[in-house]
Amino acid sequence: MDKTPQSITNWAGWRFARPDEKLPGGNVTPDPIHKNVNHLRDIYYRVDPDYSGRFTVPTLYDVKQGRIVSNESDCEKSSDIIRMFYTEFDDILPEKYKTVDLFPQHLRMDIEGVNDWTYNDINNGVYKTGFAQTQDAYEKAIQPLFASLDLTEAHLAEHAAPYYFGEHITEADVRLFTTIIRFDPVYVQHFKCNIRDVRSGYPALHKWLRHLYWDVPAFGATTEFEHIKKHYTKSHKQINPASITPIGPVPDILPKDQEVPAATAALRSTNQ
Repeated sequence: MDKTPQSITNWAGWRFARPDEKLPGGNVTPDPIHKNVNHLRDIYYRVDPDYSGRFTVPTLYDVKQGRIVSNESDCEKSSDIIRMFYTEFDDILPEKYKTVDLFPQHLRMDIEGVNDWTYNDINNGVYKTGFAQTQDAYEKAIQPLFASLDLTEAHLAEHAAPYYFGEHITEADVRLFTTIIRFDPVYVQHFKCNIRDVRSGYPALHKWLRHLYWDVPAFGATTEFEHIKKHYTKSHKQINPASITPIGPVPDILPKDQEVPAATAALRSTNQ
């Protein structure tokens, strides 16, 4: 990240940390580029004083041109940023990083196919479920969400070795991880996605998740559960008016060698 330094905003309104604040997580700092900028929205207005859209993350800012390169919040548009990093900076990267390919030619059709329903039913499915305004809308959203989680579980149970498409990490792992790492700590209770949780209901998905989190620094080191939980529970007043952040689950993610009792019993039953 030394080629593209990052600054993590506070969970409250995409606010940059103050110099005197000590917040959890790495790179939770004041804006290192713009002095006297407190909120992400301030950067939008510096770029375009007449801007009238949404202020969203992730935001990729070009320091040479002084403009926002990509600022969409949903997973479909965030994929633009993901793919931009595949090749756009190759001329300034060490050779070993130029060979990293999360979208290999021989898997592109498979990845694109998975991306389509993973985004619609899982990445976006938790939001369609959580922000549903009627019982009917909620039930229509939660069914395809869990049907797709079931499909993902079946795929990983048969094919994960140990990643989604085999021995190497691909874009499919990256895009699925961002939702699954939040699922038990936030989506189960906050968005009412509670037919099953990952740790007791999806053993293959749970194994895949923990391998990425504990064994691949790029995943674990960029996950901050306090930010995740407080952003959702303290910014969605229509869902959680009192802004109370639940303590559980404890721990936020289990060690690789530990299972919840329900999962242990299920595995024991399967192996008998």
